[in-house]
Amino acid sequence: MSLNWKDKLTPQIEPNLAHEIDAFEAQIALRKLGKIDEKAFAETRLRRGAYGQRYDNGKRHDGLQQRDLPYPALTKGPDTFWDAPGMLRIKIPYGSLNSAQMEVLADLAEEYSDHILHVTTRQDIQLHYVHIDDTPEIFRRLAAVGITTREACGNSVRNVTACPRSGVCRGEGFDVSPYAKAVAYYLLGHPDTQDFGRKFKIAFSGCKEEACALVSIHDLGGIAKTRVIDGKTVRGFELYVGGGLGAVPHQAKLFDEFVPEEELLPLCRATGRVFARIGEKKNRQKARLKFVVAKLGIDEFKRLVLEERRTMPEDPSWRKYFDEIPRYDQKPNLAPDPTVVPLKIGNSKPQISNLKSEISTSYAAWAATNIYAQRQDGYSLITVTLPLGDATPSQFRALADLARKYAGDNVRTTIEQNLVLRWIPNGKVAEVYAELRRIGLGDAGAGTIVDIVSCPGTDTCKLGIASSRGLAGELRTRLAAKSAALDEAVKNLHIKISGCFNSCGQHHVADIGFFGNSRNIGGFTVPHFQVILGGRWRDNGGSYGLMLGSVPSKRIPDFLDSLTGKYLSARKPDESFQNWCQRIGKKSLKEIVDPFVPVPAYADDPSFYSDWGDPRQFSIGDMGTGECAGEVVSLAQFGFIAAESEAFESQLALEAGQFKEADDRAYNAMLIAAKTLVQLQWLDVPTDPGTIVNEFRTRWVDTKIFWDPYAHGQFGNYLFTRHEGPDTRYNRDTAGKIVQEASLFIDAAHKAHAKYRQSLTAVKV
Repeated sequence: MSLNWKDKLTPQIEPNLAHEIDAFEAQIALRKLGKIDEKAFAETRLRRGAYGQRYDNGKRHDGLQQRDLPYPALTKGPDTFWDAPGMLRIKIPYGSLNSAQMEVLADLAEEYSDHILHVTTRQDIQLHYVHIDDTPEIFRRLAAVGITTREACGNSVRNVTACPRSGVCRGEGFDVSPYAKAVAYYLLGHPDTQDFGRKFKIAFSGCKEEACALVSIHDLGGIAKTRVIDGKTVRGFELYVGGGLGAVPHQAKLFDEFVPEEELLPLCRATGRVFARIGEKKNRQKARLKFVVAKLGIDEFKRLVLEERRTMPEDPSWRKYFDEIPRYDQKPNLAPDPTVVPLKIGNSKPQISNLKSEISTSYAAWAATNIYAQRQDGYSLITVTLPLGDATPSQFRALADLARKYAGDNVRTTIEQNLVLRWIPNGKVAEVYAELRRIGLGDAGAGTIVDIVSCPGTDTCKLGIASSRGLAGELRTRLAAKSAALDEAVKNLHIKISGCFNSCGQHHVADIGFFGNSRNIGGFTVPHFQVILGGRWRDNGGSYGLMLGSVPSKRIPDFLDSLTGKYLSARKPDESFQNWCQRIGKKSLKEIVDPFVPVPAYADDPSFYSDWGDPRQFSIGDMGTGECAGEVVSLAQFGFIAAESEAFESQLALEAGQFKEADDRAYNAMLIAAKTLVQLQWLDVPTDPGTIVNEFRTRWVDTKIFWDPYAHGQFGNYLFTRHEGPDTRYNRDTAGKIVQEASLFIDAAHKAHAKYRQSLTAVKV
């Protein structure tokens, strides 16, 4: 990163976050020097949102557009970030964005990735083909507008999601946005959420009936509830725990019918502490919270969490986030227009003088699916349909302009990979539509069968088996072409596609779901999709669908036509797709699937042996080890990495002649290493230096675990001496001395840790 950028942005960045980014930049340098283990660094970069990706001959095949890489000479990437770019996931808590943030995101996509901003099913933004060396600069530019990538990946609390209609929804209990924000930032980097065996996902919904947040599929989820207590309306949450999809989906269990709002943050922390303590660490296939809840039962799990809530050390920092909730407020910048019904252009006031007739024709279809009347009279919410969740930098900038002009700077990403503009005066809706048409984002069909959700699949995911995006693009094209003729019962179905069984596309809760797999036919590998039918999208992901067999990828469009045709012809009046599936049963559904299962011989039809959007013969040879779960890395390893990064920064300060900073950072590096050791025996050690030093002396030096007989214990004295006070001369000699001492101290801490672990092993034997 250029010094000009750093000098310009650092003052706008919160100091602790700036320090973390500096530390990560130092860790990159140390990893290149071989001073940090690759496994430990991999989890570190994952917790900064930097994720390895798959390569496919320098192109992405998604059925919609071919994307040139910023590194065109690259044909197939290795499994590390060092020789090839990867993916960067950017956290957008509860999906909330403003115009300035969107413009920075657009700039970064243009400068560092493949010119595509991708909205995920967790309301994140992803950039692909980003090089690890560019990430510190990207982090600083994001931080300058209040965005972080921290813990967007890895074994951590992932992006906290919430209903994009929160605050404007007609059926919500109350606006859950500030609660989602408070939980997101309270748990971000919290010491009690750093020792998980797998990821931890949280969602909040304003109501129980809709699907805007899918609370039922989350590790922890809250639904807004109110109660009248002593004549006063009190806010709280119906709290659920232990949900999750993946290969074996689990429905979340009711933890409590009503958790008062002031208990939400402490209870989230207590749940994290229990998960960290008793959750699986070795077998990552069993390491999600859902397995803990299933093993213990909801009653015992609740008992453990409530006991943890009563006994855990006090953490007053939660009040800072909770006290911000009443101050949360998002307002429009334009006056409402309650006299206009924005479903027909003829109702619009004022008229758009240059509105062409073909726009007038398409407006009706768009208005029927992409407009939602807010509970605030005179305002509408507009869904901007992003095909497969993608937008270009120029489109993002144009959307930022629209948000600034019409929407009070309020934009939300959605779990259906779209964007919504809120607080649009009814009389301005037609103008916004015309602008969306102009930038290529005027597609109708939001929330319908055309609005297909898909994970990245074989485009970029190393776990992808079949081209989920390729299939989604093909289905979208076919369905959009005949959308006007679709029966309403079919139009309102949801299709979700995953490239493998891990359910990143949330196929289990779709009316019609698919996930990628493969079959060997006559010595050839053929792309297939497992069919899942009858999942319930409403009621926050109310139930999961039935697996009914694997169909060749190239037969899926024909199968979909057959399935929807049979549903229309055999359903009872007003019978939903879920009810129809339940009524006719799995055997009859299997009979619909079976005719599409056979694969012709390669000589008869070679098209079956390639995937959508890719004419080459299909192969799963490009698959690699996925990084969804990350590696299980101990807290001690993270602590030592942080200490080494701080020591490295002290060396840089010394070289720059910043002697006081070098002294301070070297001392802090020793404190971090000492605290890391103390935490092995006392997890909740206070953070004040005096307690850390005293506990380190008592537990590690006096016991002679931290002890090198050849140095007569002097490494510990390096910390003790500096703790008594710095040498205030602050010159190259004094600073150089403590910088060297810090490196020796950290090395001794590593040895003490190894010695301690050996002693524990010996005891177990």
